[in-house]
Amino acid sequence: MTDVIPVQDPKERYRIEPTVWQALRSPRLLTREVLAGLVVAIALIPEAIAFSLIAGVDPRVGLFSSFVMAVAIAFLGGRPAMITAATGAVALVIAPVAREYGMDYFIATVMLGGLIQVVLAALGVAKLMRFIPRSVMVGFVNALAILIFISQLVHLVDVPWMVYLLVAVGLLIMFLMPRITRVVPAPLVAIVLLTGAAVVFGLNVPTVGDQGELPQSLPELFIPNVPLTWETLAIIFPYAAAMAVVGILESLMTAKLVDDITDTHSRKTRETFGQGIANVLSGAFGGMGGCAMIGQTMINVKASGARTRISTFLAGVFLLILVLVLGDVVAIIPMAALVAVMIVVSVLTFDWHSIRPATLKRMPKSETFVMLITVIVTVWTHNLAVGVGVGVLAAMVMFARRVAHFVSVTRRIDKDEQVPTVRYTVDGELFFASSNDLTTQFEYTHDPERVIIDMSRSHVWDASTVAALDAIATKYERHGKRVILEGMNDATTQMYGRLSGGLGGEH
Repeated sequence: MTDVIPVQDPKERYRIEPTVWQALRSPRLLTREVLAGLVVAIALIPEAIAFSLIAGVDPRVGLFSSFVMAVAIAFLGGRPAMITAATGAVALVIAPVAREYGMDYFIATVMLGGLIQVVLAALGVAKLMRFIPRSVMVGFVNALAILIFISQLVHLVDVPWMVYLLVAVGLLIMFLMPRITRVVPAPLVAIVLLTGAAVVFGLNVPTVGDQGELPQSLPELFIPNVPLTWETLAIIFPYAAAMAVVGILESLMTAKLVDDITDTHSRKTRETFGQGIANVLSGAFGGMGGCAMIGQTMINVKASGARTRISTFLAGVFLLILVLVLGDVVAIIPMAALVAVMIVVSVLTFDWHSIRPATLKRMPKSETFVMLITVIVTVWTHNLAVGVGVGVLAAMVMFARRVAHFVSVTRRIDKDEQVPTVRYTVDGELFFASSNDLTTQFEYTHDPERVIIDMSRSHVWDASTVAALDAIATKYERHGKRVILEGMNDATTQMYGRLSGGLGGEH
């Protein structure tokens, strides 16, 4: 007797262990989460400052945004351990608003973008993630790894030679530490040791403090002073909509990546909703908004081993403490230490298996092409949304080209029939891509007066196929011949009966 395995309860499907409660009860797990949050907080500071400069706003705007969003998403998000903060992708999209219309319009754009994300969550837009092919996902990951690495090059150009030595030592520490112990995250050890060396030996190297001024006070409530008119909406809506889409796409792709790394399932709709609320709160406290951060998330999940919301929450809390209370200490951290951390993150993020000769040899050329086009466009534009969009479009084109050849039509003369008859057997799934050239598979002038089209081994999926079948019948009628369709399944019969003759004639 075959064992019957019950379908997994949806609640259990999304239960991710260890839970927050389990981590709080385990000193080992809690230590890992706390230290991971600290590492992420340190890494967030120069990133948030840099993204603020991209957006054309004060560094405090990016830092406050990162604090508010990390804390908010720890409670609201659907993917534990994922880091949300100010990001370059969002900064690039909304930068023109601050430059052309000022800070009030800028904050209004951030808040509207968050509201749009909430609406999109309610509409179930997260479910569209299932239509992103694996080849696009691999391209996204590889492009992200390349962008993380490229973003560090600015800190390695025209700098003292000692910077290169510190980076090399940092890489060596992070390579060796996991072999010795995983209790303390290797990135934290590298940052502490390199900072200590820079202070003890008085090394004159670029530091976090050189990236921008750190804030001295807590974030305050900020209500944008903009007129509530259609004109205001016309100005900010295009930027807010673009911000919402870019933020959702980057966040959901990052969530999917973490799902794959941890072999767990996360709630994508809840994540979309949480991102929207976090952006609204970010704007309410004068922040620039953002989305999931792939680099910091990889530090948290892959380099530090964090798995719960505790690390995300503490990343935000530690960020605020570091910039307000320990600003002088944070300011002396050499950028070389953070560059080493991000280089390791880029190496860990890249899917090296995808470019192995053996993999490329087995993989269909079309999927390799989609992966490469996703990487190239993403790196070229520095825009993940554009890269993924082009990758999905390329995958659709490749898929359409493949399935266009899946349908076959065979022709046979039935000599046993009293009336001269030709029988065509259609084999395959018929929809717009595969049925476009269906009309070319028949010999209209040479066939006898009775034509049977056997549909028993095919299925009609759309109006394009019905129109193609109507066109075939019309062509035969012009030659004084009669077409009989037989063998249709119930679904095909219903669709054909409903649409045939009402699609505007031959196409």
